[in-house]
Amino acid sequence: MSLGGLQRSRYLLIIDKIKQDIESGYLQPGEKLPSENKLAKKLGVSRTTLREALRILEEEGVVVRRHGIGTFINKKPVFYNGIEELTSITEMIEKEGKVAGNRILFSDFVTPIAQDKDVLNLKDDELVFLVKRVRTADGSPVIYCIDKIPAHIVPDDAIQDNESIFDFLEKEGDVTINYATAVIETIGYHEEISKILDCDQESPLLILKQTHFDMNDQPVLYSINFFRADQFSFSVFRKRVNF
Repeated sequence: MSLGGLQRSRYLLIIDKIKQDIESGYLQPGEKLPSENKLAKKLGVSRTTLREALRILEEEGVVVRRHGIGTFINKKPVFYNGIEELTSITEMIEKEGKVAGNRILFSDFVTPIAQDKDVLNLKDDELVFLVKRVRTADGSPVIYCIDKIPAHIVPDDAIQDNESIFDFLEKEGDVTINYATAVIETIGYHEEISKILDCDQESPLLILKQTHFDMNDQPVLYSINFFRADQFSFSVFRKRVNF
């Protein structure tokens, strides 16, 4: 066997070994691996072979390498949802057998910014009902939510408590959400939101921006939700268009 073939078979064996250790529970999500020197000696391979195995495992999302800190077993997302499915956050959390919680940080009528006016088709002098809250799963913070609703939809004494924003709209504004347009973005550490969600500086955030429409195709809710990337994963079904 050529040297190249031998090296290739070795790093593939290392990849299989680490994956097997994860599946068996020997290696736990979030666990830090030994230093490259120690791990290479333990596995009986060169550091070059080990680095190639770790590089591929990182590409596959099995491990995460933090510069100057070490290599960690990646945490599998607890919540998995098809983005083509329009469900409330409460439903998303409860679907995984978790207890959905709600912590209101702010709730009041405010002057909209230019983007709000454009997205929600607001009148020049119209306010928005702004709600900032933290959603929890079994008591742990997992999502930071910013919801904006045109003021004419909800009464002046509206109060958003521990209920789904969809339920709130139906109760307070007699509005039923029909569909939404969505954009997904990612950011790194956010000084305020990452601390609220108890994220470390190496954990990114997924941002889901959605404009929700009622049965008459009118925009009734603009949401910006910050998800812990180690807790949530989204998928979308894509079909090739015939040509």
